Amino acid sequence: MTAIPFIDLAAQRRRLGARLDRAMERVLDHGGYILGPEVQELERRLAGFCGARHAIGCANGTDALVLALMAKGVGAGDAVLVPSFTFAASAEAVVLAGATPVFIDVGEDFNLCPASLETGLETARAQGLRPVAAVVVDLFGQAADYERIGAVCARNGLWILADAAQSFGGIHPGGKVGTLGTITTTSFFPAKPLGCYGDGGALFTDDDDLARTLRSLRVHGQGGDKYDNVRVGLNSRLDTLQAAILLEKLEIFPDEIEARNRAAERYARGLGDVVAVPVIADGVTSVWAQYTVRVGGNRRDRLAARLKDAGVPTAVYYPKPLHRQTAYRAFPSAGSLPVSDRLSAEVLSLPMHPYLEPAVQDRIIRAVRDALPA
Repeated sequence: MTAIPFIDLAAQRRRLGARLDRAMERVLDHGGYILGPEVQELERRLAGFCGARHAIGCANGTDALVLALMAKGVGAGDAVLVPSFTFAASAEAVVLAGATPVFIDVGEDFNLCPASLETGLETARAQGLRPVAAVVVDLFGQAADYERIGAVCARNGLWILADAAQSFGGIHPGGKVGTLGTITTTSFFPAKPLGCYGDGGALFTDDDDLARTLRSLRVHGQGGDKYDNVRVGLNSRLDTLQAAILLEKLEIFPDEIEARNRAAERYARGLGDVVAVPVIADGVTSVWAQYTVRVGGNRRDRLAARLKDAGVPTAVYYPKPLHRQTAYRAFPSAGSLPVSDRLSAEVLSLPMHPYLEPAVQDRIIRAVRDALPA
């Protein structure tokens, strides 16, 4: 039985072929390995792609979050509202910046719940903290409800840090991902919809002053000269080799997004009557970083085991909400966060990538249906 890859990076590599080799060779020839010309070109192209005024490359997606918080002066005594059903980096960055994450619940779309955001604000104030920002995570590729979330934030003086590690390339009625928060961050980890061949990240903003600060912070807080440090910063630069790779991948990214959406539609048609399939809001285009179904009644783990036996890989994102993880249990939560708890017991992600051939996808669908009849 031929193994099915969960994410097929090799197929993408075959498609790009010699183009990637030539791009890397150009960097090796000119030798500008740190903040070389490809980094500036990638930043220009990324900004143009999503419509942001500025794009700033950095070393990885976690650093992008930390840099955003640093640029806004977030620190001790500040509360940042963070959904509990997400990857640790979304909260880790808040702690690293010296602030306190306050965990809030998500909705049935996996994204931050505006009502829980209101409760989280009350929790933060009761703890004597100053609520300053909300980390809005676009989980699995779909942009969150920025209209409702933005209204709550505006009433309470919060700025939005849009964590688009899984959604860059997506579209929302309010605009393209990259323009929906005060600062948007993304990750170029290889498994992301737009990924490099190592670590990488970027930040997006329309604020000229924030952009200047972010460019300083990513290089140790330098001023007009690299030995004139005007603020405490990080060493967080996007490698030129990674930028060269991303430039080639960005060329085919729109086509890959369309392919991901075709695969998602095929899953929905084939599985909608046996599992809870994702629902995309009107006017939203997801980039489908993951295709995550929900299986209730303690059937998720049994289904995963049967699919493994059938040669179909799966993954659980995420098996334990942040507010229940050892490193984060001491931080405040907006109540019991029941949706996060329930989703962690139900979610199962199936293979998803732009090169998922219909015949292979049909095999996956048949395996799910055989393992879990309607």
